[in-house]
Amino acid sequence: MADYTGGSTKADHLCVLVHGLWGNPNHMASVAKALRAQYPPEQVYILVAKRNSGSFTYDGIELGGERVCLEIEEELEKIKSAGGSIKKLSIAGYSLGGLVARYAVGLLFARGVLDNLECMNFTAFASPFLGVRTPLRGWANQIWNVLGARTLCMSGRQLFGIDRFRDTGKPLLAVLADPNSIFMSGLARFKRHTLYTNIVNDRSAVYYTTGIAKTDPYTDMSKVTVRYLQGFEDVILDPLDPVSPRPAQTTPTEPAEPLRASVEKWAKRIPFALALTLFIPLGVVAFLVNSAVQTVRSARRVKLHESGLAGINVQDFRVNLWIKEIRSAVENTYENLNSSQNQEYLLDYDDDDDDDDGEESGGEGTGLVKAAAAAAAAADGRSTGDGDRREASHKSGREILSLERKQSRQQEGGFPTLALAPYQFAAIQALDSLNWRKYPVWIHKHRHSHAAIIVRMDKPGFEEGKVVLKHWVTEEFLV
Repeated sequence: MADYTGGSTKADHLCVLVHGLWGNPNHMASVAKALRAQYPPEQVYILVAKRNSGSFTYDGIELGGERVCLEIEEELEKIKSAGGSIKKLSIAGYSLGGLVARYAVGLLFARGVLDNLECMNFTAFASPFLGVRTPLRGWANQIWNVLGARTLCMSGRQLFGIDRFRDTGKPLLAVLADPNSIFMSGLARFKRHTLYTNIVNDRSAVYYTTGIAKTDPYTDMSKVTVRYLQGFEDVILDPLDPVSPRPAQTTPTEPAEPLRASVEKWAKRIPFALALTLFIPLGVVAFLVNSAVQTVRSARRVKLHESGLAGINVQDFRVNLWIKEIRSAVENTYENLNSSQNQEYLLDYDDDDDDDDGEESGGEGTGLVKAAAAAAAAADGRSTGDGDRREASHKSGREILSLERKQSRQQEGGFPTLALAPYQFAAIQALDSLNWRKYPVWIHKHRHSHAAIIVRMDKPGFEEGKVVLKHWVTEEFLV
């Protein structure tokens, strides 16, 4: 990678690239090549973060962010020692790397590093800013939320939002998006915030989380009309007007498929079905065994890191997380994730319905109502106690959610609001205050769009990702 990373001492702009879960620096090779093809070594110095390679990505966003922060500081000192002078900073994170980069930015802000730099671009490629828990119903999704969170060590717990970060009592993802945190203050320093989000076939990080959205209009592409960005057709959608519902059409009934053709069709699927029957159980067992091994190894690395024996003086990075010493009581209203995992979309509430009826009918949305009620009560300096005040708070919470749904439908094309957790709705509101430039991406030629979006390797079908990278370096990247 030496041919397209590094740079000249004449360069005044440092761009840092951070790979994702299970990743390594080579995953960012195409991103670095695209950047170097557009900007010479004398203009942009490229650093591909290395300390979180492979299984080290299991160790969590916090530890990963500390490693990247140290790596950036060391690179700045190295350039300075060679006679260079970096005045501008850009960071691009891919997948989990986007979250690790946000944590590192907070540390750089708290340590005063950003005071001497002009923060230019913060870019995220398919980064799950809202985590990876699924808001969908069904036993398979429940299993995913439970087991997935416990098979990726600390990173898994944080991505699924079941951790409690330090003494905050909140998931790390909630802390990262807290308006009063060093992480949001550091992120706000950047002149441009850009994200690229896959709209289909990204099972690692689905649209709602990488697009920082309350809805997912792309669950059935046959029901929507998409509009592309001029010059980047068939890959990048128009960020200002990407999609709209397609009017329902009646189609003539097709003749029944001949019996012979139907039999031949299913006969061709038999080998595939047999392969699934054999390999899926073996693959699941191997994955769980590997997860157990990696959990033990990760725990050891974290213990060494915490004791200062991993090459990093951890106390240097355990800075105060908050900009304001006194925080709003609303910050304590984040509830358990299970409160909103039993539904796919938020239900519409009739203002005349009795509160108890909603709970007796299955309790769908009740957790969100209580969370909103607690937030409303805390904001007014009241307690959610018994009697009239409790009733008023509950109704206030329902009003908040009703307004939330109406605004969402107006702002996001009338598509239904996903049943996200309270901290995820709060994160969307906080992150959207930074005016992200959001580019939906439709990868057609390969079903592994998570890897294709950055051309993670030279592979047939990944070439559409080069269109994404071209757009980033030519249209979005501020020099």
